Amino acid sequence: MPVPKSESHYPCDACGADLRFAPGQSELICDHCGHVQTIPAATGRGQADLRELDLASALRADLPLADTAEVRLLRCPNCAAEIELHGADHATECPYCATPVVAGTSAERHIKPQGLVPFVVTEAQARAALGTWLKGLWFAPGGLTEYARKGRRMTGVYSPFWTFDADTQSRYQGLRGDAYYETEWVTVTVDGKSRQEQREVRKIRWSRVSGRVARFFDDVLILASQALPKNHTDALQPWDLSALVPYRPDYLAGFTAEGYTVQLAPAHEEAQARMSQVIASDIRRDIGGDEQRIEAVDTDWRDETCKHILLPIWTAAYKYRGRSFRFVVNGQTGRVQGERPYSAIKIALAVLAAAIAVGIVVYLNQSR
Repeated sequence: MPVPKSESHYPCDACGADLRFAPGQSELICDHCGHVQTIPAATGRGQADLRELDLASALRADLPLADTAEVRLLRCPNCAAEIELHGADHATECPYCATPVVAGTSAERHIKPQGLVPFVVTEAQARAALGTWLKGLWFAPGGLTEYARKGRRMTGVYSPFWTFDADTQSRYQGLRGDAYYETEWVTVTVDGKSRQEQREVRKIRWSRVSGRVARFFDDVLILASQALPKNHTDALQPWDLSALVPYRPDYLAGFTAEGYTVQLAPAHEEAQARMSQVIASDIRRDIGGDEQRIEAVDTDWRDETCKHILLPIWTAAYKYRGRSFRFVVNGQTGRVQGERPYSAIKIALAVLAAAIAVGIVVYLNQSR
């Protein structure tokens, strides 16, 4: 979530230079003189201090002003990321695809983040993880591994997510299927001849059922960004949300924050769809038997709350033959995902080598 410049830049007490957050620690470090300052919220923080927002009020845009803030954003024309602007800035570079963004400034009121997971993985560790991942790719251009080996800078981005809580009670109607077997005569063909054989045939006896199931959902996580393909961000999971801390702009020092582009209402719809899948599994277990059919479900959604949170991602963009390829590293675990081009030369050489190998085998067989 974008924050004003005055909140995300911190002067060093020793020399006045900008401080940056040190991943894996609870400190701000000065790159100029090495001075270390402790983040005030580092002690006594935890999930118990995270505040949930009433979902109904948030959907009506009826939250207190203290829960929202006006921010300036630029939308990337290439990947649709919304990038924050600080102070008098009017241009920047997209951290996901390296596209220059110089137009489309807008001021919008956004819900403030309630919490974030601080960076644990350092840039050097993220670059090493990316290098290992790239080296493991088949038929990748050599320039890809050079990208990591040369140590090009990666960008630390706090990516926006929504979380949803709900206490649910569901009434259902359906059918329970219990398997049983009957002996039947069937016609089979053996050695070109037909004959009758006895077989045990599985059948289902259906009976009507109804009942109730209940489940509390805590922190159902929904991506609030359209900048990255969903399969990229899904592949970065799991996230340990027990590491969430109450939001403080100190943690953003030295990093970029992305504004959310997936609004609360569609995110809530996606979250409810995921919860409904879990409820359906609960109903099938409650029905029991060998097979189940769910005919109707009526779910009562209670005490629904939400949070806007930020999760840490290291990003890099690599251009190959005019195309941008994006790589992302989970800033908490070091897990890597990304796009990759294929080297036509390497593929052609592999095909040629395979053809030569086949030719040698055929030649040796014919020479015997």
